[in-house]
Amino acid sequence: MDIGIIRMSSKGQIVIPASMRNGLAEGEQLLVIREGDRFILKPLDTLEPSVKEDILFAEKTERAFLEFQKGNFSRKKGEDFIDDLKSW
Repeated sequence: MDIGIIRMSSKGQIVIPASMRNGLAEGEQLLVIREGDRFILKPLDTLEPSVKEDILFAEKTERAFLEFQKGNFSRKKGEDFIDDLKSW
């Protein structure tokens, strides 16, 4: 097991120590799971396709909800909304 100490920036950014980045490509997406005071990082590409799809959908849903809470949304007729959904 590798152990390292990292620091979080004021923007919430962290750097994975070089010795622990083996096998990770620049720009690779990592899944972050928080369980109490424990954090788990897992490369997103190592997940089963259906799990990866569910996680990406949940992320989009969360972002959309935050935009809704800020008031950044618009009203649409039902059929217009369905047409937008079909385009996804």
